[in-house]
Amino acid sequence: MEVCVVSTLCYFILFYVLVHMLTFVFADADLTLLWASLRGRKPESSALKDEDILVLPMDLLERTTHEAKTQAAIEYFDRIDILINNGGRSQRSLFLDTSVDVYQALMELNFLGTVSLTKQVLPHMTQRGTGAIVTVSSVLGLAGAPLATGYAASKHALQGFYNSLRTELNDYPNILISNVCPGPVQSFIAQNAFTEDLHKPVVSAGYQGHKMPTSRCVSLILVGIANSVKEMWIAQQPFLAFYYVWQYTPTFAWFVTKSLSKKRVQNFKSGVDADSAYFTKPKTL
Repeated sequence: MEVCVVSTLCYFILFYVLVHMLTFVFADADLTLLWASLRGRKPESSALKDEDILVLPMDLLERTTHEAKTQAAIEYFDRIDILINNGGRSQRSLFLDTSVDVYQALMELNFLGTVSLTKQVLPHMTQRGTGAIVTVSSVLGLAGAPLATGYAASKHALQGFYNSLRTELNDYPNILISNVCPGPVQSFIAQNAFTEDLHKPVVSAGYQGHKMPTSRCVSLILVGIANSVKEMWIAQQPFLAFYYVWQYTPTFAWFVTKSLSKKRVQNFKSGVDADSAYFTKPKTL
């Protein structure tokens, strides 16, 4: 009887592991977020009217205007429930070729601009005792990659800042501090990336079809907010697996990264878009 019970338990564990492995193969987000999308609270739906919408044009670099913009939103809606920090620019250039001005611009925009806006909104939330600050970071906020040294630095800074801020808000359990770490998503971020020179535009953004649809990324973010997920990993395979490798087996991650990074740089020098470097062959000149 004891042998039968042990055998049954072993088969159950094996089945459980296999199910999770199969789920992971087709996953496009971390397992916590996917579980929340299946079994957790659903994002609220609403029918917005014109008076429910207020557009306040704002520049993250003009930090002196952030207080007035925040107050304008509070006066119009009476409160701010959620702040989603989603402003910033990427980078497509090698460090040896890149001006220091580009690195300053990346930190001013991606990091300090985001922190400045949070500085204005958070006191309002602590006064009310509730709210959510959701910051869109990146896979490069957790790992490193060539052609994006400054971008990765700014996203690492955001990760460190908001993870530390969360620890300061233990007296406010109803204020969510959440970091979103997407992989490649269809957007205009590649077209607007910084290059080696502050005023030099990207020559070609390349093919974007292999990236996650924007609607799917947004849907997962809303699920994460509804279920108070503190960190969301959102990416199609093989990028999602890359998250887990970096998190749990960093030595192996460096081995994999070395090979992929070499290909990425070679393709970039050949004129292939950085984001599609893993899906295309280098061009022959």
